[in-house]
Amino acid sequence: MQSLWNDEEAAGFAAQGSLGLRVYSSQLLGRDPDLVLHGGGNTSVKGRLENVFGETEEVLYVKGSGWDLQTIAAPGFPPVRLAHLKRLASLSSLSDTDMMRELRLALLNPSAPTPSVEAILHALVPLRYVDHTHADAVVTISNSPNGEAILREIYGDEVLVLPYIMPGFILAKQVHEATRDVDWRRLRGIVLLHHGIITFDDDCRISYERMIELVSRAEDYLSARVGASPAGESRSANGTASDPDYRHLATLRRQASALMGAAVLARWDRSSTAKSFSALPDVADLIARGPLTPDHSIHTKPFGAVFGDDPLPGLEQYQRDYLAYFKRHAKDYHTCLDPMPRFGAWLGKGTIALGADCKRLQIVSDIVEHTTRAIQWGESLGGWTTLPKQDQFDLEYWELEQAKLRSSQTRPEFAGRVVLVTGAASGIGKACVDAFLAQGAAVAALDRNPEVETRWRSAQVLGIACDVTVAEQVRDALHRVVGWFGGIDVLVSNAGSFPASRRLESMDDDTWSHSLELNLTAHLRLLRDCTPFLQAGIDPSVVFIGSKNVPAPGPGAGAYSVAKAGLAQLARVAALELGGSGVRVNTLHPNAVFDTGIWTDEVLQQRASHYGLSVDEYKKHNVLGRQVRSSDVAAGALALAGSAFACTTGAQVPVDGGNERVI
Repeated sequence: MQSLWNDEEAAGFAAQGSLGLRVYSSQLLGRDPDLVLHGGGNTSVKGRLENVFGETEEVLYVKGSGWDLQTIAAPGFPPVRLAHLKRLASLSSLSDTDMMRELRLALLNPSAPTPSVEAILHALVPLRYVDHTHADAVVTISNSPNGEAILREIYGDEVLVLPYIMPGFILAKQVHEATRDVDWRRLRGIVLLHHGIITFDDDCRISYERMIELVSRAEDYLSARVGASPAGESRSANGTASDPDYRHLATLRRQASALMGAAVLARWDRSSTAKSFSALPDVADLIARGPLTPDHSIHTKPFGAVFGDDPLPGLEQYQRDYLAYFKRHAKDYHTCLDPMPRFGAWLGKGTIALGADCKRLQIVSDIVEHTTRAIQWGESLGGWTTLPKQDQFDLEYWELEQAKLRSSQTRPEFAGRVVLVTGAASGIGKACVDAFLAQGAAVAALDRNPEVETRWRSAQVLGIACDVTVAEQVRDALHRVVGWFGGIDVLVSNAGSFPASRRLESMDDDTWSHSLELNLTAHLRLLRDCTPFLQAGIDPSVVFIGSKNVPAPGPGAGAYSVAKAGLAQLARVAALELGGSGVRVNTLHPNAVFDTGIWTDEVLQQRASHYGLSVDEYKKHNVLGRQVRSSDVAAGALALAGSAFACTTGAQVPVDGGNERVI
């Protein structure tokens, strides 16, 4: 592990004072996932702040709830009265609810985020800067049979090693009691077994680089004792993924969604590391022991599932195991959470992560990646040993963490659902991607333009360069989508082009064939290959983007009009054939959508002049006198795929502002 400190970068933050440096070094910690993952860890700095009376108060700027160290900024460090925190530490007991109320009462800014549950602990450290991470190497060693002894061997008396205890007030009291007679100037850090490591100093850089140094020592120990190779001999791992595998995954996701009570996403990790872990003979035992740190159980639950070739029995077994686990450890006041696993080992094939939306899916995926690596390290150290299940249960059902999860339960309509859009790089396709993203969907954006892969820098979008007229590319793209998000729920089949105007008597074979291939046959192939995934989808729906030329064709557009008319008929047949599987199929017929690529300024001017209109008049030349934009078509696609049209299939809906010939 290397220090990322850069004096030039630090100088820019230092201009904002000690809090600026606190922001900088916190971001450095957050950049390394081997130190903290997705909101893990917390940092603080002690300072002074003038109140409304002009009095200067000592405060603790501590990481606020909901902030991530990698992206934290000054507002993410709420100022808390230091004296109040120290007085709280003198109490003999304090419930979690009372502690959080007191933390908010101690805020100098009532609109600031809630301080970290570790605020009291940070206040008790008599040095300005405090850094706390959940470093993989340190926690991995502590999760081994002789972990405490190994850590004492690595660090000697420079680091205090303390047994695990629940975060919050009781942890602060534990540290307070253990450090009563400590010389803080000689102590370099504190290790909390199964939890993490703390460093501190009056100098920001020293506290940060001490963290790097101490964690590096643990990494060096692991490297010397374990190396990089997985522990144990693996059974044969499946190097290829077949179409039935992807269909199994889609079905697993649908059933998992039923256990969750809402649509969820699934991700299949087929990396060599994931496959080697899933092929370990005792993987079922290993995955049941517990997470890397108890904090992770909030995201991953305390144990994972094991899936065979057909993963559904594994899902059912997990449900039984989880309900039994709850019954063993719960008190009368506990309410059982959903029994859906958040991850599992697919024997010989890799690992599967599950999450309610893209953000949670990424969190689980990252935690699983780090955990499976740590488990194999731990096995090489003598056995992966985690906390007793009761301690894991107490963390999973901790009232403070549950309150965090409940506070974010409002879900957009398409959260957890997967939408595939073709022709997505521009025009109507791009507008559809944006519309579904705004409603929480995970979106696969396909286009032959390679820019589609980088157009959206969002975890919600998987951009794939794909020519929909090439069957092999389409199949590969669908497998990528299902492997990344778990299935397909909505297909917006939009890719197409408007060929140059040509009357029938002068129509050449290439123009005719190309239009039929792209505007009709490619849609059939895409629908055909998507059908198994749609049938395993959640409220599945298909929206074809047709054209006004279906009900009202124009001269010179024969190749386009015939292809789009065939597409409309294809949609009607598909509605009849797929309705029994619950798949709805509807068609939108847009017209004169001028913010698409075919409508250049030159073409617009020519068409407007042909009708004796200005460009603005031409754009609104319809019954409603309104300009039709790509976003209007996207809104139609969103509506047809949503609950408002749950009882509609086989519909042909115009989006044209009212065309007299169509009406």
